[in-house]
Amino acid sequence: MTSVEQRLAESLSRGEEVVAATVVRTGGEPPSRAGAKLLMSRAGPLAGTLGCSEFDSAALDDAGAALDEGGPRLRTYTHDLGSIEVHLEPYPARPTLVVGGATPVAAAVLEWATAVGFRTVLVESRAERLRGSLWDAEAVVDRLDALEAALAGDELYAVLTDHDAPDVVDLCARLLPRHPRYLGLMGSRRHTSHHLEALRAGGAGDPEVASIRTPVGLDLGGRTAPEIALSIVAGLVAARRGGSAGWKDA
Repeated sequence: MTSVEQRLAESLSRGEEVVAATVVRTGGEPPSRAGAKLLMSRAGPLAGTLGCSEFDSAALDDAGAALDEGGPRLRTYTHDLGSIEVHLEPYPARPTLVVGGATPVAAAVLEWATAVGFRTVLVESRAERLRGSLWDAEAVVDRLDALEAALAGDELYAVLTDHDAPDVVDLCARLLPRHPRYLGLMGSRRHTSHHLEALRAGGAGDPEVASIRTPVGLDLGGRTAPEIALSIVAGLVAARRGGSAGWKDA
């Protein structure tokens, strides 16, 4: 049987939203014990138990509100034989960011994106670019037919950091049907327009191709890889949160 801790780690690695419930105190002689754990999604239990179906159902009733409101909370559940005090810890869903191309900018994007809450997936089919380096991504995909298994959730973003990569068009073509909230191709229009035309020639519709942002990021004037990555991730945050990405004192 999968332990609560193991199932929680799996869920977090996929960016799934879950709630962990832990018994912290008992009163009377309930069919439970301090330390009992239950992991839940909105739909139902995933692993563990608080001791009986009544306690599990009561915690499940509170799971949705815990995820919607955010933040841990204490709840007391009663039974004919006693009561339990339960700590509910919500883990909201994390958006997935696909980063195409193992480049210096990609390395910095992965670091910044992780810090602001994205689940990161690096896609690089050129083996020599991955050899001997540690990439700070939660998943590394080295062939495009393995991409689907690495994606999770409905909130998807993508930034392709190397317009010279051999699979730029194929990667875009695989991402577009998933309707990413942001799909950016790094580089000037002079360097990326032929990729957009190739997508159209391959059957992508004009609205889909028009949704691809190129160049990418906010105009911060960055020159180094970390500065450029900061502008990209700042743009992702603006896209996710609905920000105007303008000066606050303007």
